[in-house]
Amino acid sequence: MLACLPLHGLWRLARRPSPWPRRFLRTTAWIAGAEVRIAGRPLAHDVLYVANHLSWLDILLIGGATNSRFVAKDEVRHWPLIGWLASLHATVHVARTERGRVHEQADRVRAALAEGLPVTLFPEGGTGHGHHVGPFRASLMEALLPPRPGMRLQPLAIDYEDAPLIAWEGDLPVGAEAMRLLGLPGRRRVTLHFLDPIDPAALPDRKALTHAAREAIRQALCEDDAQPV
Repeated sequence: MLACLPLHGLWRLARRPSPWPRRFLRTTAWIAGAEVRIAGRPLAHDVLYVANHLSWLDILLIGGATNSRFVAKDEVRHWPLIGWLASLHATVHVARTERGRVHEQADRVRAALAEGLPVTLFPEGGTGHGHHVGPFRASLMEALLPPRPGMRLQPLAIDYEDAPLIAWEGDLPVGAEAMRLLGLPGRRRVTLHFLDPIDPAALPDRKALTHAAREAIRQALCEDDAQPV
């Protein structure tokens, strides 16, 4: 972090796209024990990645692979150090519990997508337990509607070799969970499956987009249809 921050600042002062957040996240993921394999071709711009969510490691993995920005719950901005680092990478903060502000929150995501960089959304609304993909919330899919020419949704399946062990079910505070994961023996092998992009114009509404993305991820993770939804 001490090496990357000054260099990131210099790139920003020169008004040039900074490669340092991506390098920082990729290196931090490696230090945390992740061995990452990329399957498929991630779109580089005009794309909303929609992914399953198991751990804080997901952010390091996706950001290191794509330089994506993220949609995060509003309280993340108040976390020590992590909130500050998230702000440096232009994280889009939304208050998921304020259902009356869904349109405003979708507008924030829409504005971030208009800037060109990929944006990642975890529509489960939190980390799962690693046994199956949880229900997806459709509300922020509104950011893709009405469809803008060239904009795509790309499902992203995060496939940990031992997902239940990696999964953060929310019982531990952030710091304790980080120490738990860092204390696991060995490396954490994970594959990021960048699946076939979906054209929002080809589907009738946000619920259809949500269903299509979730089903693509479930199929990539070889989940049985009998799994809970």
